[in-house]
Amino acid sequence: MDVMTDPSASFNMADYTIGRQARANAYKIALLVCDAHHPGVPLETWTFGEIEIAVRRIASGLAARGLKRGDRVAIRLGNSSQSALMFFGAIAGGFVAMPLSDQLTLSEFAVLVEDSGAAMIASADTLPREAAFESALQITPDDVARMVADETSAPYAATQADDPAFLVYTSGTTARAKGVLHAHRSARGRQPMYQGWYGIRSDDRMLHAGAFNWTFTLGVGLTDPWANGATAIVCTGDKAPELWPRVISETGATLFAAVPGVYRQMMKYAQPDRSALGRLRHGLMAGETPPPGLIESWTAMTGLPLYEALGMSEISTYISTAPSVPYRPGTVGKGQAGRRIAILDVANGNVLGANQEGLIAVHRSDPGLMLGYWQRPDEEAEVYFGEWFAGGDLGSIDADGYVTHLGRANELMNAGGFRVSPLDVEAVLGQCPGVAEVACREVHIRSDVSIIAAFVVRSSEALDASTVTAFASKHLAGYKVPREVVFVSSLPRTANGKVQRKALSLDLARTIA
Repeated sequence: MDVMTDPSASFNMADYTIGRQARANAYKIALLVCDAHHPGVPLETWTFGEIEIAVRRIASGLAARGLKRGDRVAIRLGNSSQSALMFFGAIAGGFVAMPLSDQLTLSEFAVLVEDSGAAMIASADTLPREAAFESALQITPDDVARMVADETSAPYAATQADDPAFLVYTSGTTARAKGVLHAHRSARGRQPMYQGWYGIRSDDRMLHAGAFNWTFTLGVGLTDPWANGATAIVCTGDKAPELWPRVISETGATLFAAVPGVYRQMMKYAQPDRSALGRLRHGLMAGETPPPGLIESWTAMTGLPLYEALGMSEISTYISTAPSVPYRPGTVGKGQAGRRIAILDVANGNVLGANQEGLIAVHRSDPGLMLGYWQRPDEEAEVYFGEWFAGGDLGSIDADGYVTHLGRANELMNAGGFRVSPLDVEAVLGQCPGVAEVACREVHIRSDVSIIAAFVVRSSEALDASTVTAFASKHLAGYKVPREVVFVSSLPRTANGKVQRKALSLDLARTIA
């Protein structure tokens, strides 16, 4: 038995991802860091051997600072090489890496640090004297650099496949963010994506448009290319859409991964043809539902394929098109080889037949599936149906195995690829002076553009939209701030008093790009 079938097998995610390549290809380029305005001249270049030395030194440095096996390490270092090194260094040492967005306000950051019980915080910001922060050891980018420069190195921790490796936070069905805990085995559980989505090769160069706090970026942008001996490319600085074709071309990227909005903006502002994209073989797309016609438009403009995938924080991508799985309009692809996919009846969890609509589910034996929700047993129980896990996506499977995605069973909003709970935003806006009641929902203003809108019942007629937006900007990450504030006399409710968010509507005369 191996790690794919035996959770007690010895397995360390950092060793699998980096150690194997360092032993076989020590001098091969593993990581390139570039600036979008000068992509042809790397800011940093790391070989697999250098990456391994760095992560093992960080593992040693974390242990020397008193961390114990399983301690959570909050990482808020932006889209930098230090983020990647800290993430895998913590995992190498048997600690639990916790990547967090640098877009979060300090109050949002404090909530997640407190919820996780993080023992250490790696942050570029000077943190205020708050209980959540003072309970953890704080280190700076300079401290990380000193650990990397220290010649003391630790061996990879003798972890088992089912031991926790990293914790990511995603919006849930309550106002509190929800931690998703993943095991070391999750890295190897990603193997079905290698050919079932990427068609990845060891000579590939993977460029990802996202940030390292997101499982999409950590997995597709780092874990998978490194596990296959390929090169990862990190782009820092300005990421204006018209710059991406030049970045792709001058870095020699052969694979490019992004949310659908990035491809839409590239076509609008850069209009790249095949010659503008250098060695690019195809694009990879996930994170949100693409607008109708995006794949066809991209292919017509560039002459290159664009492969879509459906996933979530709990298992990453598990349904996709690929070089070996042709695109079929209206579908998101097929369950990747080795995955067990089903459609469940929303009412009772029973497995449905072909072309019947229900919850998209993956078998709970899948090694890529999360260990569970961090200290949230009630919410964890809601996503398991016997031997199946269903995270809330609705869909159907046809007789050929192609999956049609029909949206979310709950009311999570999608803001530029980030999943945002309406309750998360409402909890903050409800504290704004002059707000009596508020409800939020995602609103489509075009077939390819959606925004977060806040519907507010005022307790003071002096309250205006700019005041609500300014309050939100002060207390919420930028992607959570509503783009529209609508004042209403009352909120629509069900007979038992629950707000009917789906009954909220918005007619926008103007266009928001």
